[in-house]
Amino acid sequence: MFRKILVVCVGNICRSPTAETLLRNALAPSTITVTSAGLAARVGEAMEPSALQVLEDHGHDAQGFKARQLTPDIVNESDLILVMEKEHVKQVLNIASHARGKVFLLGKWQSEREIQDPYRQGKAAFIHAHALIEDAVCSWAQRLGH
Repeated sequence: MFRKILVVCVGNICRSPTAETLLRNALAPSTITVTSAGLAARVGEAMEPSALQVLEDHGHDAQGFKARQLTPDIVNESDLILVMEKEHVKQVLNIASHARGKVFLLGKWQSEREIQDPYRQGKAAFIHAHALIEDAVCSWAQRLGH
């Protein structure tokens, strides 16, 4: 049983907070907690404005979100870690090699699909990333019993 799910990307201001919000909502009501962190986080920053706008356009709220840095402690307390790119799996395992077996691509159920970073691209890139994240989140939520 997964009690604590962690979503990871690079800056923790676009993809992972989007996935965190969507997965938390998809699993509600649930005792599962969903958080996010970044491999090179923009610590303390709010969500990137375009990412937040696309999330809000789809009826979700992430106001008050603050980015945080991935640490070995965060990895240790997580039961399932979902990342955006294959390279992120390696980077998480560099931080905590014993996490092997609980780190998966968010797009695992979409043929191991990677979700590229929309940061500093146009709004269309954020809309595309949101659609891929939403698709992957739905697959995980079904498999987690919701």
